[in-house]
Amino acid sequence: MTNRATSFTSAVFESHAGSYADALRQRLIPPFDAFYGTAVGALSELDTPPRAVLDLGAGTGLLSGFVLQAFPDAALTLVDGAPAMLDQARSRLAAAGAEATFVIGDLADPLPGADAAKRGSSVADGGADDADRGADDADGGADDADRGAGWDAIVSALAIHHLDDAGKEALFARILAALRPGGIFVNAEQVLGRTPAIQARYRAWHRAESARLGTTAEEWAASEERMKVDQWATVADQIAWLEQAGFADADAPFGDHCFAVLVARKPG
Repeated sequence: MTNRATSFTSAVFESHAGSYADALRQRLIPPFDAFYGTAVGALSELDTPPRAVLDLGAGTGLLSGFVLQAFPDAALTLVDGAPAMLDQARSRLAAAGAEATFVIGDLADPLPGADAAKRGSSVADGGADDADRGADDADGGADDADRGAGWDAIVSALAIHHLDDAGKEALFARILAALRPGGIFVNAEQVLGRTPAIQARYRAWHRAESARLGTTAEEWAASEERMKVDQWATVADQIAWLEQAGFADADAPFGDHCFAVLVARKPG
C-alpha cells in the first residue's frame, strides 16, 4: 500500500478541523492516518481508477471525503440509516465542491445498483428529497446488483460491526453480488481479539492511546457506552466469511490492535 494516503487524509481532516466530531474521531482512532490511508490506498489496486463507489454506513462522509480527495473523478453513493448523518456528509462534500448521491438505508437493506451513482443528486443542490429518491434507487437497484451491474468499489468504515455475525456474512454475499467483476471491497473496521486475553489487551491499549491523544474521561465514557452495542468479529472470521461468500485475495493489509482494514476482490 502506498503511503501517499496519509498526506491526503491529513489534508482532508484539516479542512474540517473545526468539527468536534472529526477531532474526537481522530483521538479515538489512534492509527487514524494509516487506518484511513490504507483503506483508500487499497482502491489503487483496481485495474483503473474507481468511477462508481458505494460507501456503506457512510455516517458524516469522512471516508467518502478521503476517497474523493484521492480519486476526484469517482462518483460516490453514500448509504446511512441516519438522515442527520447524511446531512453532515452532504455539507462536507459540498464544501469540497463534490457531487454524490445520498441514500437513507440500513445495512440489511438491498444495496443500490451502480446506476444510482449516475442518477445521483448534487450535494450542493440536494436535500432530503434527494435522499428519499435515493432510497427508491436502493429498492429498484437491488435487481441491478443481483445482475452484477457493478460497483467498481464498495467501502465501509466502522459500520459493519453493528451487524451480528450472520448479518455480516449475509452482507458480504450481497456486496460480492453488487460489485463488477474485478471490483474491490474495503472494510476499515474495529475488530475483536482472538482470545479474551488479547481482547483485554486491545481495550487497554485503545483507552491508553486515546487518552494520550487528548481524549477526556467523559469522552471515553461516552465512547464506551456507544461501543456496548457493537458486535465486533475477529479478522480471521471476517476473512473466512469473505472467502465463503466467493471473494478472492481476502486479506488484512493493515492491523493495529483493535483496528484493521480488510480488502477482498470479486473474481473476474
